[in-house]
Amino acid sequence: MNYLDCSFKINGNLKKISIIEDKTLIHVIRDELGLTGTKLGCGLEQCGSCAILIDGEKKLSCNLLAKDYQNCEITTIEGLENKDGLNNVQEAFREFNAAQCGYCTSGIIISITALFDKNKKPSSQEIQNALNGHLCRCGSHSVVLKAIDSLIEN
Repeated sequence: MNYLDCSFKINGNLKKISIIEDKTLIHVIRDELGLTGTKLGCGLEQCGSCAILIDGEKKLSCNLLAKDYQNCEITTIEGLENKDGLNNVQEAFREFNAAQCGYCTSGIIISITALFDKNKKPSSQEIQNALNGHLCRCGSHSVVLKAIDSLIEN
């Protein structure tokens, strides 16, 4: 097994760790860095629960090799909070209780945060596109959409 010394900028903090060279980013985030808000669902990039932001873009972390994302700005659900607490998407999800089991929620919040960072007034189609690939087995879809709709600036 080959180990690599790596540096990751995650949630605004620089972390230096030694990892096995073929370790996936989700496993570094959860196992090495203890950030368990990002979930491992299917492991096939089909459920969206492992979504994170890399340099401001949503990426699914379950199949990304961690070593390839050194020197990138990585943001997990834990890093979305601002000086006032929860970001606006997290606050809307809390306000509307837009989760049941919550397993998919962090990935959906990451995806919607990325969308609203680029467009404060997305269309229904843009929202659907952002949610494409996010699987919620509990059926929270209608409440999730209400929470998202509450964020659109009129």
